[in-house]
Amino acid sequence: MGKPAPPRAHVRRFPQRPESVTAARRFVRGALDGTYAPLVDTAALLVSELVTNAVVHAATEIEVAVRAVGSRVCVRVSDHRPGRGLAPRACPPYAGTGQGLVVVEQLTWRHGVDVGDDRKTVWFELRTDASPSPPFGWRPTAPPPVAARETVMLVDLPRTLYAASERHRHALLRELYLAASAGTDLGVPPGELAVAHDMNNVVSACVTAALERHPPLTDVHSLPLTVPADAGPATATLRRVLDLAEEAARAERLLTLPALPRRRAFQQWLLDQITDQLVGEPPTAWTLVPHGPGFSPSEMVPWDAGLLHASRVPTIAADESNHIIAANGPAADLLGWSAADLIGRRLTALIPEHLRQRHVAAFTSLLLTGQARILGRSVPLPALHHDGHLVPVRLIIQTQEMADGRTVFVAQLAPRATAPIDGPGEPLARGLPPTPPEASGPPAPAAPRPEARPAEPVAELSDLERFTLLAGLGSALGNTANLHEGLQEVGRIVTRQLADWCVVDLLDQHAGVDRVCVVHRDPPPGRTPRAYEGRLPPLSDVERGPLARVLRGAGPLLLTEALPPGQADSPLDARYRELFERLGASSAVVAPLRSRREVFGALTLARTDPDRPFTKGVLSLVDDVVRTLTLGVDNARLYQDTRNVAERLQRSLLPRLPEVEHLQLAARYVASSTTAQVGGDWYDSFRVSGGTAVVIGDVTGHNLDAAITMSQLRSMLRGIAIDREEPPQVVLRRLDLANHSLSHEPTATCLYGLVKGPPGGPWELRYSSAGHVPPLLTTAEGETRFLEEGAGLLLGMDPDVPRTEAWSELPAHSTLLLYTDGLIERRDEPLDHAMTRLRRHTAALAREPLEVFCDELLIGLGADSADDLAVLAVRPTPPR
Repeated sequence: MGKPAPPRAHVRRFPQRPESVTAARRFVRGALDGTYAPLVDTAALLVSELVTNAVVHAATEIEVAVRAVGSRVCVRVSDHRPGRGLAPRACPPYAGTGQGLVVVEQLTWRHGVDVGDDRKTVWFELRTDASPSPPFGWRPTAPPPVAARETVMLVDLPRTLYAASERHRHALLRELYLAASAGTDLGVPPGELAVAHDMNNVVSACVTAALERHPPLTDVHSLPLTVPADAGPATATLRRVLDLAEEAARAERLLTLPALPRRRAFQQWLLDQITDQLVGEPPTAWTLVPHGPGFSPSEMVPWDAGLLHASRVPTIAADESNHIIAANGPAADLLGWSAADLIGRRLTALIPEHLRQRHVAAFTSLLLTGQARILGRSVPLPALHHDGHLVPVRLIIQTQEMADGRTVFVAQLAPRATAPIDGPGEPLARGLPPTPPEASGPPAPAAPRPEARPAEPVAELSDLERFTLLAGLGSALGNTANLHEGLQEVGRIVTRQLADWCVVDLLDQHAGVDRVCVVHRDPPPGRTPRAYEGRLPPLSDVERGPLARVLRGAGPLLLTEALPPGQADSPLDARYRELFERLGASSAVVAPLRSRREVFGALTLARTDPDRPFTKGVLSLVDDVVRTLTLGVDNARLYQDTRNVAERLQRSLLPRLPEVEHLQLAARYVASSTTAQVGGDWYDSFRVSGGTAVVIGDVTGHNLDAAITMSQLRSMLRGIAIDREEPPQVVLRRLDLANHSLSHEPTATCLYGLVKGPPGGPWELRYSSAGHVPPLLTTAEGETRFLEEGAGLLLGMDPDVPRTEAWSELPAHSTLLLYTDGLIERRDEPLDHAMTRLRRHTAALAREPLEVFCDELLIGLGADSADDLAVLAVRPTPPR
């Protein structure tokens, strides 16, 4: 391709200042006066882009030459930095920066770059008698040779996150330069800004070259990066300048948004790896960098809507404009929508009205400041059902990157009171009994024939290896209360020692089949094991394939050849055959999982190497694996059933609050986010002739016994209080006596109070406490005071010890907060610090509506609580 050499061109030089962009555009229009107007407009646009690039990246004087000859317009833009080659980047259409060279490529008839000893020239031609040529990219310019280079290793580099980080770096530095050129002092010396620009381009060019030399097979990979040996100081300067730019962006002093936490942490890791390894430090993998609460292993993989739809956890994804872009069936069912109807709606459609303003403010703050407050944390709050009622959930928000670099916010909604579940999945039933021999229907076809062997099959593993495998499986399921996590670990163990693929399918109570676990030792490119997980067609009488046979009690089955097409007549059989093909399995063993004479699932182990197929010798080992797996799964299912029964019992016993003319009452209960999710926390309120009773209590323990004891104490206290209507200290003493009649004499804390007063006030609280944390009174003006009088021993200690009563005035519009210790106590934190934090929160919420008061309190203090918690808030409200 020849370069244009227009004689008698109009030529002008411009200084390295932002104003030169406008001046160059006017110069081009003047030089092309009388030329076809659309060509003049296009030439002015493209010169603006190229001069901007030169101003920002070359930092030298710029020369623009323009010539019009007949139907052609020729333009050349030169700078004096030949060593600064072009760095065209693949940019999505919405990108705010980095599009200049792409625009030139799309709109010109010809274009190119020439590099001489002292200058670099970018040129293009436009024609009125020809359409733009098909884009052919930019011929890369070879950088000048560097005397010494070093290789640093970027271990576990996530490609999509790098692409997003690179675009953000360029945008930050561009805005920083323009702000500095306009006279804004952002604390960055001009010399350091120039060094940062240069080094940023060097890093981008080096990574691009490394990716071309070592094309990645997966998104997360290790990349050897060749950089100049003396790049350490300049890289440190780039990191320092970027940190200052982030601060300026968070302060809204730049016209770009700051990076979200994960992107910011990645940017720092990348630059630190270059500087550290150049001085001899060993590499640190990105996956091993300590992350804060806003990070999750799932964020290491690019966003994939297919995984969301296959997930059994209610999950919704939204983009940076706060619109829902994906929702799965469990989320739609939980909130009363169809998944399709949720797409395109703003997230506020699922947020109660009293929390919408907070959500919008928090989401905007996240984008404007890059500061994450709830990312990665388990936050108890209510979601809005389609019919208007509130659904208590625990919300966990994580971020993932799209392939084009945009951020997706992925929200998991864990119901705080649900039917029995197994891990993050759907209900798993007790299974189906084996189909009797006389069942109707055609006989099942024979399993594929095992490959003939000339001699007795040999053992797959030695005795020691066999013992190690079975011990590992038992430990994997015994060390986690989450069945799904346990099965994933089982799959990893099995694929390390016995098979290439491990698949677990479980039956639910409606004969549905749930593929809960797919694990591969080393997944081939393009095959994400979790993509095969999810709901399968239900088991019916028409299925005759291997999976259906095993789910009815047959097996274990040894498969040594591809499944015949005739077994794909039913939906379940077709899905299993499809899985067999996609796994590339050359042989497999399918075995039933049985518990108490019922089949509740199937285990499939597959090998892909035709030279190492499964043989009959492996069946006894698989039988041992299945027995170990069955015991662990059954124990986990029983544990989770017990846990959920206890939580449902606990929630069923939490009362409906009374309606009192002069009092507002609101209450919340949240199970633990980290333990067995059951406990003995409770609240209560009811009318007595002397006023309104308010109760808060906490039974020792986090198990079914604690929940049962809580129900007994709650019922006894209500009966005693209504029957006798005695002072609070007497009611607690009688409760303690009754508590000692229980077989195991449990210990518990409890506070019982009576709120009295006419509708117009004044109001008072008379109360007695059995070892409970003190109530907190917050006035409408934000003044706070703990009510620490009236304290006594815990219930279950000594019922004969006298108890005391205390009294406190309740000012109009004040808020009395009763709570359990799960709201404030944190490991390794003094209690007085926690109580100070509670006072600070209630003071800030003093004038909020009472429902908002409770929800904000849980959001601010209840996230990631290791204990269950209950709160009861009371607010006297005189008639207007």
